[in-house]
Amino acid sequence: MGYTVTPAWLMENLKNVVIADCRFSLNEPSAGSEQYKKGHIPGAVYFHLNKDLSGAPQKHGGRHPLPLIEDFKRTIEHAGISNESTVIVYDGGEGAFASRLWWLLRYHGLENVFILNGGFKEWEAQELPLSTEEPTPSTGSFSVHVNENWRAEVGEIEQIVTGKTTSILIDSRSYDRYIGQNEPIDRVAGHIPGAIHRDWMDGLHEGFFLKDSEQANRFSDWEKDRPIVVYCGSGVTAIPNFIALKQAGFENVKLYPGSYSDWVSYDEHEIEIGDSTHFKK
Repeated sequence: MGYTVTPAWLMENLKNVVIADCRFSLNEPSAGSEQYKKGHIPGAVYFHLNKDLSGAPQKHGGRHPLPLIEDFKRTIEHAGISNESTVIVYDGGEGAFASRLWWLLRYHGLENVFILNGGFKEWEAQELPLSTEEPTPSTGSFSVHVNENWRAEVGEIEQIVTGKTTSILIDSRSYDRYIGQNEPIDRVAGHIPGAIHRDWMDGLHEGFFLKDSEQANRFSDWEKDRPIVVYCGSGVTAIPNFIALKQAGFENVKLYPGSYSDWVSYDEHEIEIGDSTHFKK
């Protein structure tokens, strides 16, 4: 099944999977849970970005730091997730919030995790059943096996910036934020020095992930064995690019979870304005 499933597939397998509703609005954090209460895919458990999929912000670590392992373990077990579970994650159709839970589950060692292509928007468009009932799943049993090769910390980013490694650094935010023309959230505009721009939204079309060959075209500048680190503002919207790179055949891909909001939390870190045209070959 690759990285995604269709609404038709999920409809046929509703009773055989754990379903996670990840709808969220950065501008209105309570909106997703309210939408969930009004109607969700039958059997779905709600995951809140700030409360369930992130830890408490500190001085460093970014706006959406990863949750503590023991906290995340408790959260997913409460949702009925065990190591043998197949989990389908969805959001409103944006792709980023569902991708966050997809990455967290895979990072902590769960293999069978898939994103509902098109999200809740497509489920509704196909007039598939909805429910307002909040499930009470049996508690799961999950043994954590962290995949450290999927995560880059600030020290590794510093090595990339100073040229000590040949890794490619990809900024997944909108172009206006990348070049420093606009910064609505973080304390200073610009990007991490040397980062190359690839907008995460270009990897989806109306909420559907592009085909593998189309993703490969987006990253055709580089050999498939090049190490790549993706970042965004706070480690959420970079993950669709992480998935897109995997679709394209890149194996050595990492997420910088703290992303730009972590980078600029260090006074000594430089930032870059404009377009880094020196593509790394």
